[in-house]
Amino acid sequence: MPPNTRPTGAPSASLIEWYRRTARELPWRRSDFHDDYGAWGTLVSEFMLQQTPVSRVIPHLKAWLERWPTPAALASATPAEVVQQWANLGYPRRALWLHRAAIEVTERHGGVVPRDVDALLRLSGIGDYTARAVAVFSYGDRHPVVDTNTRRVLARSVLGQAHPGSPSRRDLELMESLLPADDVESAVYNAAAMELGATVCTARRPRCESCPLLGTCAWVAAGRPDTGDNRRRQAAFEGSDRQARGAVLRVLRAASPDSVPTDAVVPEWPDALQRDRAIDSLIADGLAEADGDMLSLPR
Repeated sequence: MPPNTRPTGAPSASLIEWYRRTARELPWRRSDFHDDYGAWGTLVSEFMLQQTPVSRVIPHLKAWLERWPTPAALASATPAEVVQQWANLGYPRRALWLHRAAIEVTERHGGVVPRDVDALLRLSGIGDYTARAVAVFSYGDRHPVVDTNTRRVLARSVLGQAHPGSPSRRDLELMESLLPADDVESAVYNAAAMELGATVCTARRPRCESCPLLGTCAWVAAGRPDTGDNRRRQAAFEGSDRQARGAVLRVLRAASPDSVPTDAVVPEWPDALQRDRAIDSLIADGLAEADGDMLSLPR
């Protein structure tokens, strides 16, 4: 794309106005949330929101930040406490990554979540999206923030595709080309694109008639064609290794801080090999600890 050329399809003014008028009331968008927790609150919320619905995250986020309101507070916790508090949020390795990130922030940055994107990327469990989200939504810096919802909005409104392709650096470059020059407006635009993808430009049933980009959307202008969908499909949860891992963790959380005989952990699981595989993988991930024939949360 030539320098200083702005693609059509996602005009900032209409999207920003729509967002300011209709955005959902979410804890991490409130000024008092940022006053209380700063960039740490944003970092925790972003960890929890990965592949997890907002409605499930809100009560867990509140409880987590009340218990560990700073990186130093979480750094002093044990892995077992962290996994226990994570409860049923899913993908529990995120809890251990967040714990490690808190230790790193405490030891490397004096307990203050860094502002620099490169410094954020060097923390455990943090990738392009989370690093830029913290820099933008906590510190007000101008960076492109691209999640799954944003990628779908870009694919449709700018590229005329029904669904985005595989994630790539081009997503950040395209979003960068669309951002307003003003830092404040840029942050709002990032949030607005995510909100649009989450509530209007959804994957299965987009509500195009309610979209602020209806008049400039390349996909709508092309007649909403089916351009294919090569998104990676997640395996069904029922009967999966993920389900087995969750069942084992529930037993260990209920018993914590005590251990449980390994052969007493979900002995009724229909597939004994899958159960054993789940236990082995939890130990390998640091989410469980074996001591002889006893199993527990990590100590």
